[in-house]
Amino acid sequence: MVWKLNSLPKNRKKRATLTAIMQSISQQFNEITVRIFHFNPIMVNTLVLHDHTKEALIVDPGNCQSYEDAQLKEYLDSHGLTVKKVVNTHPHIDHIAGNPWCKHTWPNVPLYLHEAGGPIYDKAAAYAYAFGLDVEKMPAIDCTLKEGETLSFGEQRLQVLYTPGHCDGSITLYDARNGFLICGDLLFEESVGRSDLPTGNGALLVEMIKTKILTLPNDTIIIPGHGELTTIAHEQLYNPFIQ
Repeated sequence: MVWKLNSLPKNRKKRATLTAIMQSISQQFNEITVRIFHFNPIMVNTLVLHDHTKEALIVDPGNCQSYEDAQLKEYLDSHGLTVKKVVNTHPHIDHIAGNPWCKHTWPNVPLYLHEAGGPIYDKAAAYAYAFGLDVEKMPAIDCTLKEGETLSFGEQRLQVLYTPGHCDGSITLYDARNGFLICGDLLFEESVGRSDLPTGNGALLVEMIKTKILTLPNDTIIIPGHGELTTIAHEQLYNPFIQ
C-alpha cells in the first residue's frame, strides 16, 4: 500500500501507455526472468522469478480468484517451471492471499516469511475481512527468514534485508549480480509505503530506505509491491518523501 502525493509537478506525472504496461509484465535481468502479475483488488505485484534451470521462486502470491490462480498456473506450466519456494515480503493480506492456493497446489513447497511477521500473519482472516477479501485460512509458515540470509533457486541467490517500517516482518530481496531488488511495500516510484497500519513506523521506514536501499548502486532496478518499476537513481532525485 502506497502513499501518493498529489502536488507533484505536472512534468513529473506519468501517463500509462500500452507499451509501458506490456513491458512491466515480464522483465529480463541478465540471468533471471521476472514475470509480474497484478492480482486482487489492491493490485499486488505477484512475481515469478526463474532462470535457465527452470526452477522458480514465487514472491507475494496475491491471487485470490480462480481466474488469477489459473493465470499463475498456466504461466508456470507453459514455461515448464518447478516452484521451489514461495516468499512473502511482508504479512499484509494483499501479499499473502494466494498462500492457501500455493500450499494446496504444491504441498511440499515451503512458505517463507520473516520471523517478525508472525503476529500479523496469524490475524490474516481479520485483515482480509477489513479489506473486503475472501480468503481461506492461512497455512502455517514453513521457514522464517532473518537479516543476512540467502534465498536460492536454480543458480540464483537473493540476499535478505530486513526493512521494517511499513510493518513488522517486511523484507527486501536484493540481487547484486543481476542488479535488482524486490522491496514489497517499502518504496515505490516517487513514493513510499504506508506507515499508519499496525506496527508501521514512518521514521523507521525512511531510515531503512536511506540506510539499506539508497546506498545500493544507482542503476539498481526496484521492483515494488505495487505499481511500476523504478531505480535507485530516480528515487534519489524525484522521491519527495525521502529528500
